[in-house]
Parts: sequence; C-alpha cells; structure tokens
Amino acid sequence: MTPVHQAVPPLQLAVNILDAQSLLAAFGTVGIAVVMFAETGLLIGFFLPGDSLLFTAGLLCAGGTAAAPGHLSLPWVLLAAVVGALAGAQTGYLLGRRAGPAVLARTKSRKITEGAARASDILEKYGHAKAIVLARFLPIVRTVLNPVAGALAVPARTFTLWQVLGGLVWTVGLVLAGYGLGASVPNVDRYLLPIIAVIVIVSLIPVAVELLRSRRAHNTDGGEA
Repeated sequence: MTPVHQAVPPLQLAVNILDAQSLLAAFGTVGIAVVMFAETGLLIGFFLPGDSLLFTAGLLCAGGTAAAPGHLSLPWVLLAAVVGALAGAQTGYLLGRRAGPAVLARTKSRKITEGAARASDILEKYGHAKAIVLARFLPIVRTVLNPVAGALAVPARTFTLWQVLGGLVWTVGLVLAGYGLGASVPNVDRYLLPIIAVIVIVSLIPVAVELLRSRRAHNTDGGEA
C-alpha cells in the first residue's frame, strides 16, 4: 500500500514586529521590555507599536486563567514595561547629549526628521517638564524627543525626573486600562483585533492634530510674509 502523506502545516516562525499580538505571542514579557526600550531609546524603534502593545498586554493579563495560553502575569508585565520605558528614555537622552545633533543629522528617515522638528517645537512651546511628559503619548515624538532633549542640553536632573513621571503614567496607565477592560468584559480576547485598531487610531490622533497645527501656523506665517 502506498503510504498516505498528511499535509503538515508550516511552522509560523516569522514575527510581525508591527503587530502587538505577534510580539507578545513570540517573546512574552521579555518582548515588552525590549520594545519599550527600543521605541523610547533608539531611533530605529520609532515604528514599534508601543501603545497597542501595552494595552494588549494588560488585556492578556486579565483574560482566562494563569495556565491559559497567552496569559501574562500583571506584576511582571508592569515591571517589564516600566523598566524598558525608563531605561530607554534615559539611554536616548544620553546618546543625544554625547553625540549632539549628529545623532539626528545622520538619519535618512523623513519621519524621524519631522518628529525631531516637532519634538523641538514641543520643548520650546510647553517647556521641559510638560513636553517630556506629553511626548510619552505621541508616537514617533516619544522616540526622538529624548535624544533631542540631550542634544539641546536639557538639565539631566530635570529630564530624569519628568521622564520617570511620564514613563510611569504612560506604561502603568495603558497596562491597567487594558487589564480593567479585560477583567470587566467576558471573553474580551475575541475582540482583540478591533480593540487594537481603535488604540492605534486613538494614539495617532495627537500626531494628526499636531501636524494640522504646524501646517496652519506655516500657512499663516507664509501669508503674513
């Protein structure tokens, strides 16, 4: 008899670094710390899904039981998120302070260049304390503001104080928001994709508003000229 060969599904080895679920499934709690560090400390991490990752991790902490697949431990998630975000921001600041404007001048990414310009405007408009805290909630800006603050010689004590405060509010707030939703809505894991889509859209609203303000200001200055 001819042996029957059953089709074996291919192994899903690829990880989608833009998808929060894929990152958490592949790397778990360790991946949270790495993503937080890269997004807030390294310019190459500007595209990483920080907001949706934190919120999704909170959801997975609440869904199911501790033995369920994909379940995460809330204390460990909070620790990984806080350590990664705070260490990343401080690293970005030190890189900017030591290398100066050359850190940003070498990049060929238009998004990073525009983000650096917005970060400088935010620092000038709102002052150091408010700008450092607000930047945590603005994608791309939270990546480039830290080296920009270092390059502009923002006092280290001022930067450290406010980046720690902003980092705690951002990471703990989003994780607990996801955990609260997951604990209050039965089988919330069925709605992960639409929930993540909403989080991504909401996180981009401040960027869109800031772009509109910049364009209006530019058009106003051009008209006056």
